[in-house]
This record gives sequence, C-alpha cells and structure tokens, in this order.
Amino acid sequence: MEAAADFSRAGGTHAILVHSPYPSVPIVRGSDFQTSYDVTLRLADAVNASRTAKVFAAVGPYPVLLIGLSEKHGLKRGVEIMKEGMDAAQRMVLEGRAVAIGEVGRPHFPVSEELWAASNDILAYGMGLAREASCPVILHTETGTPEVMAELAAMADRAGLARDKVVKHYSPPLVGPDEDHGLVPSVLASRDAVRTALSKGDRFLMETDFLDDPARPGAVMNINTVPKRTRAFLESGAMSEAAAWRIHKELPEKVYGIVIEAP
Repeated sequence: MEAAADFSRAGGTHAILVHSPYPSVPIVRGSDFQTSYDVTLRLADAVNASRTAKVFAAVGPYPVLLIGLSEKHGLKRGVEIMKEGMDAAQRMVLEGRAVAIGEVGRPHFPVSEELWAASNDILAYGMGLAREASCPVILHTETGTPEVMAELAAMADRAGLARDKVVKHYSPPLVGPDEDHGLVPSVLASRDAVRTALSKGDRFLMETDFLDDPARPGAVMNINTVPKRTRAFLESGAMSEAAAWRIHKELPEKVYGIVIEAP
C-alpha cells in the first residue's frame, strides 16, 4: 500500500500487479495456486479501494516452481499441477479478477532437457488458455534475444494466440519487427534501455519489476521509476508526447483490454 502511494506521488496512475509466489503459501498441489493467487488479488483490491492508483492483476504459475514440484511428485505430476495453476489463472481472467496470465514461461537459467521440454509444454498449454480467454500472457523466460522472441512467437502461433497478446517481461529494447517478431517488449526502465528503445520506435511497454521485498528495498527498480523517467524524458525532449501516449495508454489498452482514464 505504501508503494502504491509512492507510485502515485511520482505521477503514476495505472500499473499491472503481477503475481509472484509467496513463501507463506507453499505450492504442493494444484489447489494451492488459487490460495496464492488470492493474496495478489486481495492486494489489488486493497490498492484500488485506496484510490491511490489503479492496478490490474495478472496471475499464473511461476515457471521455476516446476523444479520443486517435479522433485516432490515426479515430472509428470509436476506438469499436471502447473497446468492446474494455469487453469486457475484462466478462471480468474474469465471472472474478471485478472486481466492476464503471468508470469509464466520457463526457467531463466539452465535446466535439464526434460525440465525444459516440460516447461515449454506448460507454456504452450497456458497460451492456449489465454487464446480461449482472449487475454495476454506475460512471459518470464531466459534473456530475450531476437532468436528467443522468434521461438516464442512461433509457439504463440501454434497455440492460436495473437503475437501482440504475448508480453515479454524484463525485455531488452527489442523494438524493431525483426527483433520482437510481433511480441510486445516490456522494457526495464533504465535510462539507456528506454533511450535505445525510443531510437527504434514506440511500440513497447515500460516496467520496473518492483518486488516490494523488505530484504531488497527498491529492487529491481523502485516503483516510482516509470513515471519519473517518463516525465524526465518528456521534459528533455527525448520522448515525444505522442510516444508517451502510445507507450502508456494506447498499447497497454490494446494488449490488456483495459481502459486507462485520467485520475
């Protein structure tokens, strides 16, 4: 709640609150996902009730959870539990409690071929559910490169999910069509990354990956970074008003199916 107020004081008005696992809710069976999602959804409700900012929630089974589940239950059952988490996430979207399935994807570090294949299977399943629910997915994967983006785009094609409904979280400034392959890059809002992205176009989102972890204050970037950085870029002329409108209103409205109104 304090972070949302800080975001608002900096000029932030709307944000995507993305689910992440909670140590207090260990995932050992499929039903645990709903319990975990409810923590995030209650937080979204509380922020929205405070009227400091408007947040839209995204929920989904964090991909690294598969490792622990496969160690406990075996890989086959671990995959089944992760897919149950995808099912629960889709329900939250269909009930209007969430606007996206995420973060989902695959581990961002080397794993066995079996775990990698299983993670891709789970991701493909989630993309299919997103297509059914007409919602986007927010991807947590290894570092984005044009080759990785092309692979993920092909996966979305096979699932029947439009490429512009696939958001690559923690993306480098891959803004050109030959770099993002139609996916939506959510660029970490460092000065250099945003400046590079703007040099290529304005079809990207900006993020902080803010964790609100007391042990890591301000990580990954402080929640107020996006509004502060946007204001600074506008004042310096590095970002046009048209680009700001595209990045902070038109594109998120199109991707997430939301309405961003003046506060």
